[in-house]
Amino acid sequence: MSYFSDRHNLCWFLHHEFASQIRRIHRLVGNAFADENYHIIVGNGSTQLYQAALYALSTHPGLPETCRPIPVVSVVPHYSGYPAATDVLRSALYKWAGDANSFDPHTTGGDHYIEVICSPNNPDGLLNNSVFKQITNNIHDLAYYWPQYTPITNAADHNIMLFTVSKCTGHAGSRLGWALVKDKGVASRMVQFVELGTIGVSKDSQLRAATILRAVADGYEEGGAYKLFHFGRKVMTERWDRLRQVVMANGAFSFLEYPPPAYCGFMREETSHLPAFAWLKYEGNLDIEDTENFLRTKHNILTRSGKHFGTESKYVRISLLELEETFNIFIDRMSSII
Repeated sequence: MSYFSDRHNLCWFLHHEFASQIRRIHRLVGNAFADENYHIIVGNGSTQLYQAALYALSTHPGLPETCRPIPVVSVVPHYSGYPAATDVLRSALYKWAGDANSFDPHTTGGDHYIEVICSPNNPDGLLNNSVFKQITNNIHDLAYYWPQYTPITNAADHNIMLFTVSKCTGHAGSRLGWALVKDKGVASRMVQFVELGTIGVSKDSQLRAATILRAVADGYEEGGAYKLFHFGRKVMTERWDRLRQVVMANGAFSFLEYPPPAYCGFMREETSHLPAFAWLKYEGNLDIEDTENFLRTKHNILTRSGKHFGTESKYVRISLLELEETFNIFIDRMSSII
């Protein structure tokens, strides 16, 4: 089995069947434009593609050397992986610069910065937009823009869009992500990053992922009985209903106010927002500053502290994507909190 999937394709390690199913699933769902105007770049998870995008944007031939390392910003609370993935190599090309809302672009000469927009956002599930007007240096992380989590109100049409198999179908162990990239030069430099790092991406994983995406699309287009996104939405609705009941009953936590329901073009009805994570703030009777530590030591509940997402430790992120048995135990333990 050769390293090459298609020597004539810009992303030479992208298997044609996986590419075909990616374009098909986006046409079906309507969450992003994925026609031939976009280059598909496959990566070992969306984190590798995030780093590839940073590399591609910060090595643009027209950038003056004096602007490097280029600041990278995102609205707080931001995904905890962004700062770590940005600074892990201590690159001279780019560096993490924190909250987009407090960042002054004039310190870079106006346009020499990269903004990461995650929508729906990890950890809080809100629908984020770019803080700044420039669009060429934006990275749009759309991992959760699927109908089981949020209404599909339009097809995204950004310069760089990141997706991942794990959040689309739940197959996190496949370790595959893909980027939809408009600019050929940016796409070429992203391919170079993946090529130098891992000499491409496993064909076996791509073929398996293609089979999964094909089965999902067939369930809708060929009148099959198994409609994955409807099933996922049903499960998420039940879990959010149960969690809201517990939180309202014990009064120990507060929720964010999510956007009102909106018409989903895929579901063909008005649907509500059902984020993959609950973003909770402790509001109980106890003097608690570190909610993560409190839940772990006193109630044996594993969460992720708000401090990892650029905000205060009274907040925690709780996954609603666990196995059913695990989720049931979580609800029981949450019910005992005051």
